[in-house]
Amino acid sequence: MKAAELVDTRTPLWRQLESLCIQLESRGERAKLAADRRSEFASLYRSACADLALADAHQLPSETVRYLHQLVGRAHNQLYRTQGMATESWMTEMFQRVPRRLFHDKSLRLSALLFWGGFLLSAFLASDFTPYPRFAEQVITKDGMLAVEEMYADPPGVNRTMDDNFIMAGFYIYNNAGIGLRCFVMGAAFFGVGGLFAISFNAVYLGAVFGHMSTTAQSDNFFNFVTAHGPFELTAIVMSGAAGMRLGFAVVKTNGLSRRESVQAAARQALPTMMAAVLLFIGAAFIEGFISPTEIPYEIKALVAMISTLMLLGYLVVLGYSAQPDDETDERLAVQ
Repeated sequence: MKAAELVDTRTPLWRQLESLCIQLESRGERAKLAADRRSEFASLYRSACADLALADAHQLPSETVRYLHQLVGRAHNQLYRTQGMATESWMTEMFQRVPRRLFHDKSLRLSALLFWGGFLLSAFLASDFTPYPRFAEQVITKDGMLAVEEMYADPPGVNRTMDDNFIMAGFYIYNNAGIGLRCFVMGAAFFGVGGLFAISFNAVYLGAVFGHMSTTAQSDNFFNFVTAHGPFELTAIVMSGAAGMRLGFAVVKTNGLSRRESVQAAARQALPTMMAAVLLFIGAAFIEGFISPTEIPYEIKALVAMISTLMLLGYLVVLGYSAQPDDETDERLAVQ
């Protein structure tokens, strides 16, 4: 198609998108915009992104390219603009949109697959059933194995006061925040490759620790301590890495946007994942401070772990899969 024909054919659609941008730039008009019009807006936005890529590739007149850049920028700002709380309730946001975004987050799925696959394989290789007897020593090192065994030499709750629990809960929050930040930063590093490494490393190392401790005399003490808070803490690690990887991947896969716009859009999409990770780290810290180190029967700690796991599955899978479609949210995910 010649340049002039492309411009003549696509101009009416560009004008429609520009008209919708004008409406959306007014908060009052935005609130009145029907769902089908919002869906049309997102479709026109994607078409304009493709047209912009063609315009750059075929070297259309600079005025046309400049116009499309401005149009795509305006549409992008409206599509990803944070909506006021007057147009949506906290309940809708927290229990429909956020679970749905998490459920459809490909970076989160990749992170979960890498972590749990690596964790289970590493735990098996470090257990009594391993075909590689020195696997745990090669991963953790001999000194590391001895240090972990010594750490769990005494049963949980020995010489532990309530003041100690408060102090350690604060420490765990600080420590977990550091873990999450490192996973997030590594996730964003080197175009997402750093995240693949960070998730894989944590999976193999933690799996080796769990597998090795199952073979020691301190195994009861170890699992008595880690069982209750494990589901929240391990899932938070997965989410932190996934949020970072989404940013890293956005530098490479821009979906027709500039790299800056792509990273900005990815940051908005990664925010629910990172916020969920923060909440899980905090929850894990309180469980680790007030339940894990106590003399509470193991059955109760296992019950806490099962309830935590069911909560995670219910929020991420059940609510995420069954949440009613939201036109604008779905279009955002499609663009990404």
